Amino acid sequence: MKLKKMLALGMLTVMAVSAVLTGCGGGGSSSSGSSSDGKATLSIFVYGNEQEQAIYTDMINQFKEAHADEVADIEVQYSTKDDYGTTLTGMMTAKDLPDVYYIGPETVSQYVDNGYAASLTPYLEELGLDTSDLMQDILNFYRYDGTTTGQGDLYGLPHDASVFAYAYNKDLFDKEGIPYPDPENPYTYDEFVEVCKQFTKDTDSDGEIDQWGCGAANAFMLYQYIWSNGASFLSDDYKTVTIDTPEFKEGLQKYIDLTLTHKVTPTVEQDASLGVYQRWLAGQEAFYACGTWDVAAFMDDETFPFEWDLCAYPTLSTGKTATWCGTVGYAVSALSDNQKLATELAYWMSADTEGNKQLSGITTGQSIQLPNLVSLADGEFRDAINDGSLPFPSNVDVFFNYLNGTGDYEGRMMESTYTPNAEWADIFFEGLDNVKNGSMTVDEYVAQVQPQMQDALDNAWESVE
Repeated sequence: MKLKKMLALGMLTVMAVSAVLTGCGGGGSSSSGSSSDGKATLSIFVYGNEQEQAIYTDMINQFKEAHADEVADIEVQYSTKDDYGTTLTGMMTAKDLPDVYYIGPETVSQYVDNGYAASLTPYLEELGLDTSDLMQDILNFYRYDGTTTGQGDLYGLPHDASVFAYAYNKDLFDKEGIPYPDPENPYTYDEFVEVCKQFTKDTDSDGEIDQWGCGAANAFMLYQYIWSNGASFLSDDYKTVTIDTPEFKEGLQKYIDLTLTHKVTPTVEQDASLGVYQRWLAGQEAFYACGTWDVAAFMDDETFPFEWDLCAYPTLSTGKTATWCGTVGYAVSALSDNQKLATELAYWMSADTEGNKQLSGITTGQSIQLPNLVSLADGEFRDAINDGSLPFPSNVDVFFNYLNGTGDYEGRMMESTYTPNAEWADIFFEGLDNVKNGSMTVDEYVAQVQPQMQDALDNAWESVE
């Protein structure tokens, strides 16, 4: 494989976080290997905010204690999300990978093909480590048989599974006397518009609208309308831009109509003065999005002075409510001298019951993520929500419905997950406000940006061939 392929792919690692870059070490460095007494020194490179780091540190220390006869030390390196991909790429270039590091579904095949990720399957089998209680749909993202992802050996174990679901302001619903959304029967697009119109009004009689049905952040909330209308940004092989299909353009038009025709969202100009998210915080929008990573902050009374809960995005022609999901997992370096022990550490970080309880909030009272373990998600996690010990929206099933594809729910990875970079998608969103403000029609915009997007996509694929 070409070096430029590795460099391009190294930037693809996705998901949450903040922290301070510290520590040193790597699977190919002198800091890894065995000490004079035969014990191993392991290294792990991850990212997480301060609360996550504290939990990871506790989990790592517990692993070290439980394996005191085998482990001399575990060197931990934390990064920010923005720096992670660049730092990992540098480690790969220098052949100085940590024993355990994050891998995303989009990089599994490339990291394996480039010789950076080891198969975990033989070690899991040898150690008798059971993965049947992990979410299987998420686990399958880390399988690869040398040709096809989704099947074959495991090259990663999930750190998390995340969902970008919809949320609604219960206080506004109560104020307007409108029944709460039924998560088991998602609104159709037309029903959603009619509900949003009831919220959109001038509440202080100054002649200006100051309360809206919903907020619409383009880069995060357009996919739901496109996918629910049976369309996609790319072809099934992720090589062709398909934004010129009737289904795509209709889905895009429905999204634009929320602002231009139905006027149930702030205008582009109004969003520029105060962002969509800020208006949600201020209680000015009835609907906005909520990721699994947002729950702890959204449940903070000082941050959110109103009651809220989860619901589904509206459905379009397919009758399915759709949104995007994500995951990042723990990989073991193919360069590691301690792959078996590193696999144990990766499994511990992914599937340790007590660690899952801390991260999901069962024992801490603050949920950072959903439990990876199905038995925990169906048992103690729900029990903690029901008895009030874990502040969490009561409609928690919305998250799991999207993850599991239950009923009328569908969760997907963004198409950019499966391409060498996201530059082609960036082109689409850079000028979308020109349609949203009425300067261009959907047809005009699609005709303008599709060739540019295709060129960028072609260049991306050429860079890794």
